[in-house]
Amino acid sequence: MIRYIRHEDIDFEKWDSCIDRAVNGIFYAYSWYLDMCAGKWDALVEDDYISVMPLPLRKKAGIRYVFQPYFIQQLGVFSTRSISQDICARFIRAIPGDIRFGEFNLNTFNDLPDRHPVVSGRGVTYELDLIPSYDKLKSGYSKNTRRNIKKAHKKEVFTVSHGRPEDIIRAFRQNRGKQRVPFREKDYEILKHLIYAGIHRGMVTLGTAYSGTNDFCAGIVFFKSHNKSVLLFSGATPAARENGAMSLIIDEYIRDNAGSNTVLDFEGSSDPNLARFYSGFGSIECVFLQIRINRMPFWAKPLLNSYLKIRKHLV
Repeated sequence: MIRYIRHEDIDFEKWDSCIDRAVNGIFYAYSWYLDMCAGKWDALVEDDYISVMPLPLRKKAGIRYVFQPYFIQQLGVFSTRSISQDICARFIRAIPGDIRFGEFNLNTFNDLPDRHPVVSGRGVTYELDLIPSYDKLKSGYSKNTRRNIKKAHKKEVFTVSHGRPEDIIRAFRQNRGKQRVPFREKDYEILKHLIYAGIHRGMVTLGTAYSGTNDFCAGIVFFKSHNKSVLLFSGATPAARENGAMSLIIDEYIRDNAGSNTVLDFEGSSDPNLARFYSGFGSIECVFLQIRINRMPFWAKPLLNSYLKIRKHLV
């Protein structure tokens, strides 16, 4: 039986134990991570925490709705047993009726029957299995990726597996962050605390790159759990575009972890340039379902749809 449980009544020890043992467990779903990213979240729980589904919630104009928090690409159903389409559908149906709206992502292990009414789209991430040797993995690099790595060596760029989260965040804010990104000051603070919390738990590795004159060029936050290392966040200076620093960081991470039972998840992107960059390391495309639940009154649906279209263009 699937029960709806409010945040204050969740058994967090059993919750985290479920995520630990889940066939599709990942750090996004740990209670401490959800607390930091989502703040208020309730849950759907099957039996004695055999399967769980977090529901990050907000309330606006008296309407409760499920949202996808920043720094969490995938949520959905997590289970200690195999996850069928039927299980996913039952969890979706169990979302209480007083939650009138929802836009969120499932994870790559979740599926629903074709043309299920709540499926609004398909998100993409890119994954690379690091079990093969480094030489085997490198043979799958694109010509452009090899060229960027060669350029980095020629310009005497070097990498280290540590650094300051603040430097990576600052590089993002001063460059890509000046474009149309939705992050506010408090979101960057949450990100910084997430990274330090991950470092404290031994789940985060920082890869940073410096020029031959020791100037910071770029950095990547790798967040690892359940034999999967996720490229959670990155920041780069304008110099990194010219010297191949980002490619070198990823190449060094692959070299250091080649031959291990690890999947490198690039976290994907709808940006075709980033998608091309990630696939250049030999990664393959993996799909997760995007969900939209709309239980708004009939008269409010057109207004909501107009708002969603406007928001899509702003983000």
